[in-house]
Amino acid sequence: MTNRKNDHIKYALKYQSTYNSFDDMELIHASLPKYDLTEIDLSTHFAGQDFAFPFYINAMTGGSEKGKAVNEKLARVAAATGIPMVTGSYSAALKDPNDQSYQLRKVASDLLLATNIGLDKEVSLGLRTVEEMQPIFLQVHVNVMQELLMPEGERAFHSWRQNLKDYVDQIPVAIILKEVGFGMDRKSIEFARDLGVKTFDISGRGGTSFAYIENQRGGNRSYLDNWGQSTCQCLLNCQSIIEDVEILASGGLRHPLDMIKCFVLGARAVGLSRTVLELVESYHDDQVIEIINGWKEDLKLIMCALNCKTIDELKSVDYLLYGRLKEANS
Repeated sequence: MTNRKNDHIKYALKYQSTYNSFDDMELIHASLPKYDLTEIDLSTHFAGQDFAFPFYINAMTGGSEKGKAVNEKLARVAAATGIPMVTGSYSAALKDPNDQSYQLRKVASDLLLATNIGLDKEVSLGLRTVEEMQPIFLQVHVNVMQELLMPEGERAFHSWRQNLKDYVDQIPVAIILKEVGFGMDRKSIEFARDLGVKTFDISGRGGTSFAYIENQRGGNRSYLDNWGQSTCQCLLNCQSIIEDVEILASGGLRHPLDMIKCFVLGARAVGLSRTVLELVESYHDDQVIEIINGWKEDLKLIMCALNCKTIDELKSVDYLLYGRLKEANS
């Protein structure tokens, strides 16, 4: 019997999305810049903290020897580049006290480490996760379609909303409510906001598809491989509440231009999963570190060309929509 966590890594690397919404968005270039490149500020704020850079390594793996090796490489890269890293769901370690795939401060003591748990887990397990991991924040993920497609997945969801309220009331660190690639809808964000959640990772379609992954693991519902809303569409859907909550974006981001488009649509920061996974699977640590540090410089030069000194100023940039995005928002 194969390890489910290893299957997730294998099929995440194999999957190629048929559509990426970032390609349907074009930014309006500014010909007369106001700022020097050295003036550009990449800092941002979310989940109660200031961060030097507006991107992070998003939740991916853990719970297996392969997951441990991937996590340790990600941790070394994250620490060396000064960006946060979120581990995959801590549920495997809750089941197996001997699991070492999440103990990443042993690899990089100064790592900005966060972790992740599913909303199906009652708050006592969330409290245990925080106690054991001491994360800078806790991602609480919602993955209803993945659970439904997974043979061993959940079938009862009535407790999720109460669990979320319990997390808000009892977890001592900042909570980020996170989708897993299906795109979080505005109504769900508004409901969670009213419970007290402040920060949301909308994680739209366009990157890793857990519907595809679970279908590859033995499901027969390939017609659901592209379930959900794209990352850009989710951000556009959230425009009316973009100032009321902290929106983070993930799902299909490939490079700094995609990141900038998310900031233009109001995201405070972006998370990268598959893009970074491909890097650590293909290159040595020092090469990955060089690439990620290069992203920081690329973000600055794009912001300079858009007449924006800060991440917040990017919300004023004009843009054009094409194709599916234009049709959905016309």
